[in-house]
Amino acid sequence: MNYVGTLPEKILGEAPHTVPTETAHDNSKEVKALEFHGAQDVRVLYHPKPIITHEKDCVVRITTTTVCGSDLHLYHRMIPELKKGYVLGHEGVGIVESVGPEVKNIKVGQRVVVSAIMTCGDCWYCKQELFSCCEATNNSGTMNTLYGHTSAGILGYSHLLGGYEGTQAEYVRVPYADNNVLPLPATISDEKALSLSDIACTSFHGTDLGEVSDKEGRNTVAIWGLGPVGLLAVEWAFVRGAKKVVAIDNVEARLEIARKLGAVALNFDKEDVYETLMKEFPVTKGPDVGIDCVGFRYNKSWLHAVQKKLNLETDSIDVVVEVIKSVRKGGVMVLIGDYVGYTNGFPIGAMMEKGLTTKGGQVHVQKYWKHILQLMLENKFDPSVVYTHTFNFDQMADVYAKFDAKDGGIIKPIVKTDFANAAVVA
Repeated sequence: MNYVGTLPEKILGEAPHTVPTETAHDNSKEVKALEFHGAQDVRVLYHPKPIITHEKDCVVRITTTTVCGSDLHLYHRMIPELKKGYVLGHEGVGIVESVGPEVKNIKVGQRVVVSAIMTCGDCWYCKQELFSCCEATNNSGTMNTLYGHTSAGILGYSHLLGGYEGTQAEYVRVPYADNNVLPLPATISDEKALSLSDIACTSFHGTDLGEVSDKEGRNTVAIWGLGPVGLLAVEWAFVRGAKKVVAIDNVEARLEIARKLGAVALNFDKEDVYETLMKEFPVTKGPDVGIDCVGFRYNKSWLHAVQKKLNLETDSIDVVVEVIKSVRKGGVMVLIGDYVGYTNGFPIGAMMEKGLTTKGGQVHVQKYWKHILQLMLENKFDPSVVYTHTFNFDQMADVYAKFDAKDGGIIKPIVKTDFANAAVVA
């Protein structure tokens, strides 16, 4: 192979089931990309165009992308190994522009959605459909030291997660194209298809891990955090047969959407969460399943705020503590909000004595996305409820700032590149 680009030739053609995580570029061509330049400093700049780096790659011309709540961890520089000039983003829809010689099922010209999670499809974990645990797509020594293992790589999510350039760009290189892009029917919009990259699958993942259903003992649910994932988890809980869902947040616009979906809305600024849940579930004294869609960045107590400020911990667990306290005895706690490092004061006694089952982890996109796509085509699930604003790509830095500040009622933005000729809604 003799690809033109800046990537050292020596890392091409790696051992079986591994691909280069660093992307090669054609330096003679520049494209727009959203680059990280420091905490709360992201910029749309011209960036060398990514090209095929390995035989199993494809390059996708992005038409539609977005900003995820988990991107805000990067925006605030709270994820390790985030380098200046790195291209962010892990959700995208576009047109396949080029494919490597060993790509079998993806064709140039196809409209596709790109998975946030990079998988090889062939390691032991992928064969068990534990795709976010893939052994081949993340070579981070830091993660291996911190966790004892590495997870799968994630597009646009720092070198801790593989170092792949992200989808907040006009072009993105996708490794293992046969596994990590999904061809789309003409009858589904970019906006709906975009949710398959992450949020539709992550929210389904949370309810799947909790085994939410119409069965006694799994049909009552409380969901902490009503960002896009939390709101879609509310929708999925009802699709799966839940009898009652309580949705917890303090942003009234988000609580109102939860009400429209059929949930009991709980504003934690106005009501005590534990006491309210005890009243909502008087027989079992708590919901069967508690799903944390919040993650490590948010403090509700001064104790964890101070400990984080003093670098005594990396992750706040105020929400985790609330879930453990509130879920019924013998219930399930699901963690799909991001947690990264270490925390203090974990209530291990309560978790053990109450007999709770704890599940969590990054989403197995490839396990769910075909099923979810079919449900969308049958009008049995609609992710559109979370999309509130449309912007063009040149506005990306402003989108981050507004989304971070929860300004103007933004819940989930749609961002169109010049390839999509998007109309702009401020």
